[in-house]
Amino acid sequence: MAAKKLSQPLLILTTVSSLSEARRLARGLLKRRLVGCVNVIPGIRSFYWWKGRVEQGKELLLFLKTTRHRLPALSRFVKAAHSYDVPELVALPFSWGHPLYLKWLRDSVETVL
Repeated sequence: MAAKKLSQPLLILTTVSSLSEARRLARGLLKRRLVGCVNVIPGIRSFYWWKGRVEQGKELLLFLKTTRHRLPALSRFVKAAHSYDVPELVALPFSWGHPLYLKWLRDSVETVL
């Protein structure tokens, strides 16, 4: 894959059931430089199909900012560390971003300490 494609910025969405889990995932992702930033949005109510039934629950939505290059490792980490059997993990490409922000994001996740 071309370097430009690997550096493509992505917004990853996932949900969690508690603030403590949001903090744990955010810290783990940041420590491993899998994301440049995590936004935690509390107070959402989700309705969804699970095991043949419509369920609902209170959740927190996490916005994870990363690049395509870091997506495979991010996905593995979230799947292993998440409390859900099937965590939501959806990637959305940026259609535009301020050049200084995009540089910061790439520098944040591409630098391995």
